Amino acid sequence: MTFPSRMAALWLAAAATLFAADFPQAQITNGLVKATIYLPDPKLGYYQATRFDWSGQIPHLEYKGHTYFGEWTGRPWNPKLHDTIMGPVEEFSEFDAPGYAAAPVGGTFLKIGVGILRKPQEPKYNHFGVYEIVDNGKWTVKTAPDSVTFTHVVHDKTTGWGYEYHKIVRLEKGKPTLSIEHRLKNIGRNTIQTDVYEHNFYMLDKKPTGPNLSIKFPFEIKVDHPWQAGLAENRGKEIVYLKELEARQTASNEITGFTVDPNDYNITVENKETGAGVRQTADRPVSRINFWSIRNTSCPEAYIALSILPGKDFTWRINWDFYETK
Repeated sequence: MTFPSRMAALWLAAAATLFAADFPQAQITNGLVKATIYLPDPKLGYYQATRFDWSGQIPHLEYKGHTYFGEWTGRPWNPKLHDTIMGPVEEFSEFDAPGYAAAPVGGTFLKIGVGILRKPQEPKYNHFGVYEIVDNGKWTVKTAPDSVTFTHVVHDKTTGWGYEYHKIVRLEKGKPTLSIEHRLKNIGRNTIQTDVYEHNFYMLDKKPTGPNLSIKFPFEIKVDHPWQAGLAENRGKEIVYLKELEARQTASNEITGFTVDPNDYNITVENKETGAGVRQTADRPVSRINFWSIRNTSCPEAYIALSILPGKDFTWRINWDFYETK
């Protein structure tokens, strides 16, 4: 890197740090864990793209001096990019958003946690794409010292799609635990058939992904295809890295071996060098697990299936228990 480009990179980093204070946000703590929560805003929000749920983004969480999330892309901030996002963020409808298939070109469809989107001329739905937002819906946010409550109401009476989405991000009293409680109510006239997953974007103490990182499940891991040669492998109930990943290297796979028992939604991620650990559990069964990692982040992505009739609702809760391994 030349001197001018190095100076430019330093300026961009400094500008991003200064500008970060302007993003709508809340600080929460329970005395054990402290976290920053970015808040949804169509004009000022850190994230304004159309892939991930706008609520509950956590750019920083700290427990006993350990950190768990952060900026992982290494690119200048752009709120319209699909992966300008941090923390245990969620995506609904990765493969086919509700109403997309039936909508004509120029028509609209639903993206939960985002709003009503317009369908362009394209061969199929692309969750990496950035779609035109026709209606952001109505966001309501309530903050407390140890929690943030989000409510998102979207209702397109023309197409029949609508929901009330309630989400509480809470640090549990007296425990090093973050919980996210969800309730999705169908207020439209069409059945909402979809799934949702936590991308997580773990960055334990901001250390690079490599042999010091361990990812464990409560079942014998099976994989869909061979791992990328020389990067990672599954050993029993654990995913291990064979080397420290370099820039542009990816270790990923489709994980199977789980059952319909909700106890199989139990994922631990540990950095054996720094002692940072986290256990992720839920009260609903896993429907799919994708695993994706690069040098800056490691992401077990556990899916939950949803089928909600008009007038009905669906609830689920996910917990993150933070701990030290030494």
